[in-house]
Amino acid sequence: MTKFQEKVYKAVSKIPKGETRSYVQIAKAIGHPKAYRAVGNALNKNLFLGVVPCHRVVRSNGQPGGYVLGTKKKIQLLQAEEAE
Repeated sequence: MTKFQEKVYKAVSKIPKGETRSYVQIAKAIGHPKAYRAVGNALNKNLFLGVVPCHRVVRSNGQPGGYVLGTKKKIQLLQAEEAE
């Protein structure tokens, strides 16, 4: 795991259940405001789905964006968290 991935995973793991952040917000939070695509790439390599809730990271326009288990699963996870 790279230091960049480590920073991304740490920031994403702090997103509370029922909330989302954009790729841009995560990039800014880790001190790399223009690296939002790299944030997406790092999350695509996330092997710690139970610990790093990458489904909580969405596009700036609110659309779900990609997810390693598919967009449909990402939407289901987000909806389930809203219902809790």
